[in-house]
Amino acid sequence: MAAPAGMTQAGSAARPAMAAQASSTTFAVILSLSFCHLLNDMMQSLVPAIYPVLKESYALSFGQIGLITLAFQFTASMLQPVVGLYTDRHPMPYSLTIGMGFTGVGLLLMSVAASYPVILLAAALIGMGSSVFHPEASRVARMAAGGRYGLAQSLFQVGGNAGSAAGPLLAAFVVVPAGQRSIVWFSAAALIAILVLFQIGGWYSRNRAPRPSAKGHAAGASRASGPPTRKVVLAIAVLVALLFSKNVYSASLGSYYTFFLISKFGVSVQAAQFYLFAYMAAIVVGTLVGGIVGDRIGRIPVMWFSILGALPFTLILPYANLFWTGILTVTIAIIMASAFSAILVYAQDLLPGRVGLVSGMFFGFSFGLGGLGAAALGLLADMTSIETVFKICSFLPLLGLLTVFLPRHLEKPPVPLKSAT
Repeated sequence: MAAPAGMTQAGSAARPAMAAQASSTTFAVILSLSFCHLLNDMMQSLVPAIYPVLKESYALSFGQIGLITLAFQFTASMLQPVVGLYTDRHPMPYSLTIGMGFTGVGLLLMSVAASYPVILLAAALIGMGSSVFHPEASRVARMAAGGRYGLAQSLFQVGGNAGSAAGPLLAAFVVVPAGQRSIVWFSAAALIAILVLFQIGGWYSRNRAPRPSAKGHAAGASRASGPPTRKVVLAIAVLVALLFSKNVYSASLGSYYTFFLISKFGVSVQAAQFYLFAYMAAIVVGTLVGGIVGDRIGRIPVMWFSILGALPFTLILPYANLFWTGILTVTIAIIMASAFSAILVYAQDLLPGRVGLVSGMFFGFSFGLGGLGAAALGLLADMTSIETVFKICSFLPLLGLLTVFLPRHLEKPPVPLKSAT
C-alpha cells in the first residue's frame, strides 16, 4: 500500500536531518575512538620511552631490552587475530573496556616491578590490552566510516600515533626525573578511556547489524564471494611482506633511536627523547595524509610511495650529522606512516565480512613483526653496534618493490567526495 502524500513528503524532508544527525554521531564515535587510541598508545609508549631508565636501573643488555619489546608485542600480535575472529562471529560491544582494563593493570604492575621477570609480565599484560582494543576499535571505526574507510582508519590511527608521540615527552618531563614509580600516575588515563569506551560500547550495541540466519548467511556469503582464493592469498602475502619492511625498520627507530643518538652524537637522555618525539609526531602527519590520499587515488599508489619512497632517506640516515639525522627521521616517518591505513583497508576489502579478523591479523602482524624485529636488532646491536643496525636496516624499504605483485583489479575504486549541499 502506498504511503499518503503528506507522509511521503514529511519522510523525505526528515531524511536529510536524520542523515546529518547520523553523520554527526558517527563522526563523534570515530573521534572518541581516536581519543581512546591516544590514551591507550600513550600508556603503551611509556614502556619503550623508559628503556634508558630500565637499562641503567637493572643493568640490562640490549638483548634484554629487545625481549621486553617482544613480551609486549608478542602477546598483542598472537591474540589479536584470535580476538578478531571470535568477535566476527560473536560480537562483544563492551570488550573494549575489558581490553583497556588489561592495559591499566599492566601499567600499574610496571610502576612497582622490582625485577626483570616482573617487568616482562607487566609488558605482556599491556600487550594483552592491545590485543583486544585494536581489532575491535578498528571494527567500530569502519562501522562509523560512511564509506570513507581510509579517512576513518587514519583518524583512528592518528590518535594512537599522537599517544605514541606523547610517550617520549612524558618520559622526558615526568618518568626520567621522577623514576619508574611515576608510571602509576598515568593509570588515570586508563580509567578515563574505560568510561569513554563504555559509551562507545553502547553505540556499538545499538547499531550493529543483526546476526543473519544460516540460510541468509549462506546467501550473503554467496553475494559477497570475493576474487579467487589464490589471488587473495598472494595479495595478503605481499601485504605482510610490506608490513615486515615497514615495522622492522620502525622497530629500529622506536626501540633504539635514543640509543643511536646517545652513542653516535653523545646527546643526553632527555634530548634524545625530544628527537624521538619529533619522529613520533611525524608519524601522526604521515598516517593522516596517507588515509586521505588513499581515499582519493586508491591504496596501491600510496603503498608504492610509502615503502619504496623512503629508501633514499634510509640509506643516507646512518651517515648524516645530528641536524640532518633529525630531518631525515622526520621525513622517513611521514613517508612510511602513510602505508598502514592503505594496507589495512585494502586487506579489509579483500575479505568482506571479516573486519575483526583482518584488523586483528594486521594490527597483530604489525606488533609481532615489530617485536621480533626489536629482539633480533637488540641481539645484533650487542654483537656489533647500534650504528651497524641502522646501516643494515636502511635496505629494508627495498621490499616495497613487492607492491608490483598486488592485483590492482582487486582494489575497490576510491569513494568520490561529495560536496555538501
